[in-house]
Amino acid sequence: MIVDYHMHLRAPKVRGSEPLDHTLEAVERFVARALDRGVDEIGFTEHVYYFRQTRAVWHLPYHLERCSFDLDAYVDVLLEARACGLPVKVGLELDNAPGRQDELAELLAPYPWDFLLGSVHEVLDIAVDQEPGIWELLPVDEVWRDYARSVLELAGSGHVDVMSHPDLAKIYGRRPDPPVLEELYEELARGLAAAGVAAEVSTAGLRKPVGEIYPSDGLLEAFARYGVPITIASDAHESQLVGEDFDRAIELVRAAGYATISVFDRRKRRQEELG
Repeated sequence: MIVDYHMHLRAPKVRGSEPLDHTLEAVERFVARALDRGVDEIGFTEHVYYFRQTRAVWHLPYHLERCSFDLDAYVDVLLEARACGLPVKVGLELDNAPGRQDELAELLAPYPWDFLLGSVHEVLDIAVDQEPGIWELLPVDEVWRDYARSVLELAGSGHVDVMSHPDLAKIYGRRPDPPVLEELYEELARGLAAAGVAAEVSTAGLRKPVGEIYPSDGLLEAFARYGVPITIASDAHESQLVGEDFDRAIELVRAAGYATISVFDRRKRRQEELG
């Protein structure tokens, strides 16, 4: 079994922008690419802050200016695709909302999610995946510690099933000294295991400045030691990226000792043989 459990239902880029496209035709483009690449099942996971139903939760301008789409229309088109027999799961990417995670979960509770990704993109309300940003304000060690704390807080909230790109803080290749990094890897692995949350193995990092899969070898090995289950994902914003570089991801997870992959239905996880 091969899954791609992180993608964004977008139309082709127009002058650099990525308009959301909640149509059956858009879903079919992603499914066709998945089948071409031997991916058995895909899960759409749009960022939660794109939907006006969640507007009350956000305060950063980056989130508020995107909060204009209809969550019902997004869910409805995925359910329509599944009713047509397409191998599609209904998901969402829950960005960290410190102090308001419970409120966000309550807003989302009525919907038939198959799985919910958790993601952390900000430290102290400043993006870790933008330069110079937080990197010119805090030492590298401090950014990483704050990032790891946020990941563990979100994983422990009970509101997410998978932690996406779990070492996103490495995006520009900045890492703490090895002893600190190893300590944080242990904390992340132990925390996800205790929370019963899976970790995403994402090929998106290969398209970023760091040029590596998320998570790094050391973190993936820590996940394996603690028995943290995994999913595989491309974080595709365009249909042609579905399943991108999955041969490399599968080689990496097998080397770490994984033989199964997590598959979700209505937020219930089961393990299937990988490949």
